[in-house]
Amino acid sequence: MSDLLRIVLIIASTLSAVYVLYKVRKSQLKIEDSLFWIFTSVFFVVISIFPQIVVFFTGLLGFNAPVNFVFLSIIFVLLFKIFTMSVKISQLEFKLTELTQWIGIMDKEKRDKKDGAEK
Repeated sequence: MSDLLRIVLIIASTLSAVYVLYKVRKSQLKIEDSLFWIFTSVFFVVISIFPQIVVFFTGLLGFNAPVNFVFLSIIFVLLFKIFTMSVKISQLEFKLTELTQWIGIMDKEKRDKKDGAEK
C-alpha cells in the first residue's frame, strides 16, 4: 500500500469519525447508527497504520495489489450498510402502513360514533 493511500485513509477516516461525532452531538444521528461508522473509521485507521495486515490478506486472498483489497473491502462494507439500511426501511414502511391503517380505522370509528350520537 502506498504512503499516499495510507495518509489519505488516515485523514479521511479521522475526518469522517469527527463528523459522525459532531452529528451525534447535534442529535442528528442516533448513537446506534454512529457506531457502525466509528468502527469503520477505526478499522481503516488500523489498516493504514499497520499495512502488513492488508498485505497478508492480499496474499491470502490472491489479489494483485493491496490497494485492490482495500477498495474491495470498502465496497463490501458499504454494500453491507446499504443492505442493513434497506432492511430498516422495509420495516419502517411496513410499520407506517400499519399505523396509517390503524389511524384510518380509528377515524372511521370516531365518525361512526359521532353520526350515531347525532341521530
